[in-house]
Amino acid sequence: LSVFLCFSAWIGQWLWAFHLRTFSCCSAATIISGTKLAQQVLKEIQRDVELWISFGNKRPHLTVILVGDNPASHIYVRNKIKAATAVGISSEIILRPKDISQEELLDMTVKLNKNSRVSGLLVQLPLPDHIEERAVCNAIAPEKDVDGFHIMNIGRLCLDQPSIIPATAAAVWEIIKRTGIQTFGKNVVVAGRSKNVGMPISMLLHTDGEHERPGGDATVTIAHRYTPKEQLKIHTQLADIIIVAAGIPKLITADMVKEGAAVIDVGINHIHDPLTGKTKLVGDVDFEEVKKKAAFITPVPGGVGPMTVAMLLKNTLIVAKKLSSVNLWLQCVTA
Repeated sequence: LSVFLCFSAWIGQWLWAFHLRTFSCCSAATIISGTKLAQQVLKEIQRDVELWISFGNKRPHLTVILVGDNPASHIYVRNKIKAATAVGISSEIILRPKDISQEELLDMTVKLNKNSRVSGLLVQLPLPDHIEERAVCNAIAPEKDVDGFHIMNIGRLCLDQPSIIPATAAAVWEIIKRTGIQTFGKNVVVAGRSKNVGMPISMLLHTDGEHERPGGDATVTIAHRYTPKEQLKIHTQLADIIIVAAGIPKLITADMVKEGAAVIDVGINHIHDPLTGKTKLVGDVDFEEVKKKAAFITPVPGGVGPMTVAMLLKNTLIVAKKLSSVNLWLQCVTA
């Protein structure tokens, strides 16, 4: 078996190298449609939800607490609720004013933890400045934490154990796997070290592929806001895969990318478009120029964003199934 696995890994790397050589001579980047991949995932979730309910189980239910009037947050939450409805997951939004106290928000979270109707629970980030986000994330029961931000879920992720993986990190990992991008033994640069995005992405990619929670077996370099641009360029020019989640428009330019690299853009930036006079959404990559050199690239919008919503709903179904199993076990024990 070990010989077969080694041979399979060698074949995979050879095919990947052949693809890169062929690509660099003949064509522009394959633009990865996160929208199309998300549709695939959502269809799978819908099928699994219907099957789950057909066995007499309770329909998964997602509760979202939305604090304040941040326009972007309201758009994100509406997208989540719309997608949940499409796959058969019931959901609700609990709106609270921006001046809600931290104590009141924590009390609400504790009550929802105890509500048996709620399968998955999340508090939409960011929160107003007077509320400590880490305290709120840790107040959510880890078994209902569909965002994967609770300290226990992050800890299990770092220890290569099964856990609820933060949706954006899970989206990047799913895009890589479904696109067939090889990670075994590859050089990866992750630009961005946030605990919700950059760090979990790095954990998924560098960890052992044979562990309890399989990783990507890549060599990962993490860059951040204090990495000098010239140093970042040195790292990215060596990278087979570049993942950018820094929130800086055009941070990654064509001269920083080697021929045939895969570029995953997680950035979300609203900038003024001088041609239209309106605000437009862009990522962290100079998309038009980088796509001339990369083998694969995700656009913004239409890349990681739709997949993030899909993976959040996948998390919701996962926690619903686990909660049901725990409740069944408790019933058997106390019977």
